[in-house]
Amino acid sequence: MPKPSVLLLIPPLTQLNTPYPSTAYLTGFLRAQGVEVRQGDLGLDFILDLFSKKGLQRVFNAIEAGQFQLDNELTNVLSNRLIYESTVDDVIQFLQHRSYTLAYRISAGGYLPEGPRFFQLEGQELFFGSISVQDRARYLCSLYLEDLGDLIQATVGPQFGFSRYAERIARTATDFAPIHRELTGSTYLLDEFLLEQLSTYFTNAIPQIVGFSVPFSGNLYGALKSAQWIKQHYPQCRIVLGGGYVNTELRDLTDPTVFDYVDFITLDDGEGPFMALLDHIVDPSNPLKRTFVRKEGRVVFENASKVSEFKHGDLPAPTYDGLLMDQYLSTFDVPNPMHRLWNDGRWNKLTIAHGCYWKKCSFCDISLDYIARYSPAPARNLVDKMEQLIAETGERGFHFVDEAAPPLAMRDLAIEILRRNLQVTWWTNIRFEKTFSPDLCQLLAASGCIAVTGGLEVASPRLLELMEKGITLEQVSRVCKGFRDAGILVHAYLMYGFPTQTNQETIDSLEVVRQLFKHRLIHSAYWHRFAMTAHSPVGLNPDKYGVIRTGPEFKGFAQNDLYHDDPTGGDHDQYGEGLRAALYNYMHDNGIDFPLQDFFDFEIPGKTVPSKFIRRCLQNEPSDWPFKSDTRLCWHQVRAVHGEPGILQMHTRKGRFEYAVPTSVGTFFSEQNLEITAQSPVNAGQAIQQLADSLGTDSQTVLNSEWWNSMRADGVIWLLKDG
Repeated sequence: MPKPSVLLLIPPLTQLNTPYPSTAYLTGFLRAQGVEVRQGDLGLDFILDLFSKKGLQRVFNAIEAGQFQLDNELTNVLSNRLIYESTVDDVIQFLQHRSYTLAYRISAGGYLPEGPRFFQLEGQELFFGSISVQDRARYLCSLYLEDLGDLIQATVGPQFGFSRYAERIARTATDFAPIHRELTGSTYLLDEFLLEQLSTYFTNAIPQIVGFSVPFSGNLYGALKSAQWIKQHYPQCRIVLGGGYVNTELRDLTDPTVFDYVDFITLDDGEGPFMALLDHIVDPSNPLKRTFVRKEGRVVFENASKVSEFKHGDLPAPTYDGLLMDQYLSTFDVPNPMHRLWNDGRWNKLTIAHGCYWKKCSFCDISLDYIARYSPAPARNLVDKMEQLIAETGERGFHFVDEAAPPLAMRDLAIEILRRNLQVTWWTNIRFEKTFSPDLCQLLAASGCIAVTGGLEVASPRLLELMEKGITLEQVSRVCKGFRDAGILVHAYLMYGFPTQTNQETIDSLEVVRQLFKHRLIHSAYWHRFAMTAHSPVGLNPDKYGVIRTGPEFKGFAQNDLYHDDPTGGDHDQYGEGLRAALYNYMHDNGIDFPLQDFFDFEIPGKTVPSKFIRRCLQNEPSDWPFKSDTRLCWHQVRAVHGEPGILQMHTRKGRFEYAVPTSVGTFFSEQNLEITAQSPVNAGQAIQQLADSLGTDSQTVLNSEWWNSMRADGVIWLLKDG
């Protein structure tokens, strides 16, 4: 019997520039199993309908018919109604990489109405050189949309946000009753936009199963509102809820009311549960896997152990077929080259490994499957998928969305990309661990890596140890330098308010961050307030970390974010705004040498971190000799020519390099097959010893020679850990 037909939807809102990858992964998998699947991004549909001439006319009409109290700035936005209506379609097309020449008019000024968001332009000119017309125009268009978003949020759409929708009702939603009341109350104007777009997916075909992927709390309301509409109009459809929010928040679900809206709620990876669900719908005697259902008015969790699991490396490539890839918007609200990557450009999304290879950080949900179960994919498998996605989407940019990409798996990925001579651009999330040597950073850059993001968190030695981060500030400094020198941008995730963190440690952390920016070791950063979650070591054992859980009371629905007291810690609430202000300035290359006190409107402790702390960390870089037996000598697409006596020429992508070397050294390198050694690197210790023997000297002399260190610095030779 054929499997039921499936429609997979991403509810509003996630990203404007590229699809959230969950439905693409599941669509690719289900189609490989012979299932008829369609997919769509309701968030994109919703945004394109709302930010159109017709959509804005509806919004402005509703605002003018309502009784809204607006400040002078938003009143000015409303007064420019006709200009917004006449320009919005062109702005959207430009942000979709169409109407290329419109950038000149936008960039010159006078074309877009300028609302309160444009006030932040002062001091931003340094980011837009005389040739950056496209970037400047896209930045101005982003501010234009945000002005409209602010007006909508202040009037007819308080639930609106560009990356979230009605998030407030899902935050710490321990009780489903308030959500239920919201869903059964009045339908808002923005809900009408959403449901009109939803209806288009049922025009030509009615699916038997509709699956909603809910990655964040800001997607829950949109999913349930859509599910409610489907239940009313197509009661024969079975509705499934899954995704990141479900996996972290609903694991203790007992309230059956949510099943007025959906039929099944699945946990963790969707492949196994979805296949079991399809079999169950065909024949109810087939068991379910990791799935909540309502039976006789009670919530029941069914998890048949005999249902197959699917390993990460065995899964097919995701597919974006059905998603409107050419209609996503490239925006950015901060003109920082690293920070903008999240919102600018269409990235194909893949994962190097399922889960986290470290899984020790005490603030992280390491007890949950998506982190706890580590399963890397072979490099050849990954690059096969990359080639498939390039053929399908025409896009050569990849964002690997790992919790923390394993450095040796990244090395293998880079070598495989280079071996195939595949031209791609990619970035990912990492831990700042010592395996990222300068040579590995050079290799990653050569393969197309342009940026990494990583958790520096508290920038405090004591707290890094307490949270079991497994890194030191000295190590972070050297790793960031390796990335910087290779031309790879670095973003640091920062945290304040970790259990027992004192006011002094908060200020000292800011000083470390200031010095990292000063030495250009990081290019952007974001400061998060620590959140105690139910599935983290802190949440599971708060006494160990010196905090007291104070709530909230669980009432049958969501449970993840927990309230807590930190009796020995500092006054975390008062520091947030100053920390954000400092970062904003640092990312805009302002205020690096300002006293830290300038960012706070109250007296702060004096810093105790030495002013040259980071500089000393960089000066104390350890030697990488003697090499371990698993160190490999590696290079890529280098042609060595032993020209005139004593001169060795290395021809690389970066140009031609010349080195004064002994004759035996020139002979050694010119006889190597340097085009393919990235595929089959040689043992570094043996190679260096061969050189030393031919020179009648020892290995240390080779390593200390000027030509050797010049080759290392130029990225001609890489020494890579092979184990």
